Amino acid sequence: MGLCNHIIFVTKYRHKKIYGRLRRQIGFIIRQLCEYRGIDLHDGHAMPDHIHLCLSIPPKFSVSNTVGFIKGKSAIKTHRELLNVRRMTGLSFWAKGYCASTIGLDEEVIRNYIRQQSKNN
Repeated sequence: MGLCNHIIFVTKYRHKKIYGRLRRQIGFIIRQLCEYRGIDLHDGHAMPDHIHLCLSIPPKFSVSNTVGFIKGKSAIKTHRELLNVRRMTGLSFWAKGYCASTIGLDEEVIRNYIRQQSKNN
């Protein structure tokens, strides 16, 4: 695979929706989606209102395509499977946008930063 990408995206209105059982299950959903697309998920950490991911994305996918896929499909699965909401119109889980940076020589520093999120806050 190529370089790693540090991706961060937040919940809608920064509501603290990711906690306890929901946190583990959202992590499982994201791991499934990455596996389905052939994306290597090296590290990930869920905070109450945002997600940090360290991904190796295959060259055939752009970063924006990958983030859109993960956010879109995980929002649908979260509403249907975890929140038991059947209608999809007018609902959102993730806010628009994301932060992405390519990790080069400082990969280990970024991976440690992702792992240490709960200790930093």
